[in-house]
Amino acid sequence: MSLPRWLTPVQPTLRLRLTLVYGAVFLAAGLLLLGVTYVLFDQQLDRSFNDRYTTEPGRTKQVFFVHDGVRLSGDAAIEWLRRQELELRGAAVTSLLTQGMIALVMVGGVAMGLGWVVAGRVLAPLRLVTETARKIAAAPMAERGLHERIALDGPPDEVKDLADTFDTMVERLDHSFDGQRRFVANASHELRTPLTLNRALVELAMHRRTASADVKELGESLLEINARHERLIGGLLLLARSEQEVADRSPVDLADVVTHVVAQTAADAAAAGIAVYEVTAPAPTTGDALLLERLVHNLVENGVRYNVDDGTGWVRVVSRTVPGGRVEVEVSNTGPSVPPYDVPLLFKPFHRNSSERPLTGTSAGLGLSIVRSVATAHGGDVRARPRDGGGLIVVASLPASPDLFTL
Repeated sequence: MSLPRWLTPVQPTLRLRLTLVYGAVFLAAGLLLLGVTYVLFDQQLDRSFNDRYTTEPGRTKQVFFVHDGVRLSGDAAIEWLRRQELELRGAAVTSLLTQGMIALVMVGGVAMGLGWVVAGRVLAPLRLVTETARKIAAAPMAERGLHERIALDGPPDEVKDLADTFDTMVERLDHSFDGQRRFVANASHELRTPLTLNRALVELAMHRRTASADVKELGESLLEINARHERLIGGLLLLARSEQEVADRSPVDLADVVTHVVAQTAADAAAAGIAVYEVTAPAPTTGDALLLERLVHNLVENGVRYNVDDGTGWVRVVSRTVPGGRVEVEVSNTGPSVPPYDVPLLFKPFHRNSSERPLTGTSAGLGLSIVRSVATAHGGDVRARPRDGGGLIVVASLPASPDLFTL
């Protein structure tokens, strides 16, 4: 059981710990210096008294003086001087130790303040490393922030070595992500050509007058397989494109997109025995209209595909504007129960629900992956949760642009 946040002990920062270490070292050195000074003063005081008022064996020294009209000599004079020495020693203790301790504490406070400033200057390069790492981590997609560099200037010390090593690591990751995107895009483009050629050859063989029934049946199977491969490659191309940041944006109302997509998928939904309900409200945003259409299309298509097959299934599509300057598209459906721990896996590429309808088992496993990539490219996000009674509720949230559609 974890403690509440307000009961969790606060961990001191490195800057605070360094300041405390500086202050502790200064106070320890000050106390040592004060103690050594007192010991040396005490020894010097004893030596001075013994040199003045004691003699070597076999010799005598007479001491006498007049104090307050009374003449003191001999042991009485020495005793009086001893008392004066004790008073002087006590005054020295008060001045050196007590007042010196107060002065040491005051100077120690000043030293800790200077230590705080010095620690901040020393740790400034590390804060720059942290801020750069935080920018990379806060980027909408991991590879989006990899163009950030620390580029620390300064003498070649341990901190600069750390910053340069971090820059090198980020640069290699950036090249790796770029190479991966280029590979997916190039491979998908290269694979389209033989698939197109295969489809043309199969259709040519099927439509010959001499083609037998077996050849036509085989051709239908080959065309179905070829079409599935084309959808897979098209999905890979779209996924590679959607992972690029959208720079050229135009006004888009998600309500119009929902209406268009529902009309497009009406025939497939009716063939599958699924009722599609549309609830639209203005949801203005900006972005790539084709990518946003693909986002909504994949959500609706998944809602139809992963549904019940007894004729009672439905899909509900909602567009709306929500507080906080966001617009949302929510797609909910009936269907088999989805365990909560399985929901995050649905957004991974090539992951398909085991309960996919056999009749519509044409998914390449990229639908929700593309949805998340498109939403992220537009500065949004996607979340999902199981629906009570079975099925799923998926919400795509994007930044709103309320001024674009006001008259």
